[in-house]
Amino acid sequence: MIAIIVAIAIVVLPLLYIVVQYNSITRRRNQIENAISSLDSLFIQRADLIPNLVETVKQYANFEKETLTKIAELRRPKTIGDITENDNPYVQTDEATVSLKSFMLQAEAYPDLKSSTQFTYLQRQLTDCEEQIAAGRRYLSASITDYNDKIVVFPSNLIASLFGLKKYQWQYATKEQREAVKVKF
Repeated sequence: MIAIIVAIAIVVLPLLYIVVQYNSITRRRNQIENAISSLDSLFIQRADLIPNLVETVKQYANFEKETLTKIAELRRPKTIGDITENDNPYVQTDEATVSLKSFMLQAEAYPDLKSSTQFTYLQRQLTDCEEQIAAGRRYLSASITDYNDKIVVFPSNLIASLFGLKKYQWQYATKEQREAVKVKF
């Protein structure tokens, strides 16, 4: 009876070990595929998001530029002297009124520009996108290292050889991928 149990253990335990090691290697390979898919998702997001954001910022900046140009053209002939001379003749113009009108002209001359907020948002989105891609690349590299280590380290390398599992090829960026996205206005 004990001999049968020992015989079964001698057969089952190595098979169980092989299954556990094979599953471990397979999980690591799937982790690599997941990392590649996640990176592809980030590249697609960048390709879709960045040009749209750039176009939105360009349109807003052009709208603001046109608006400010029109305001400047409408305001051009006005001076402090013109304002005080054209005021109601029945109302006494004092120094406080002239100062207030001068202040209002200055406030209109330097309006709060909103396109700077748009540019800041674009910059933040570019930074976030590139940081996510960098994190994804680090995760992919770590996954490949983990898998390749499992493939070459004894005794799991025996199981990998038994099932014909090969080292995963490192993913190298193409020349185009190595170049940063150029934001053109």
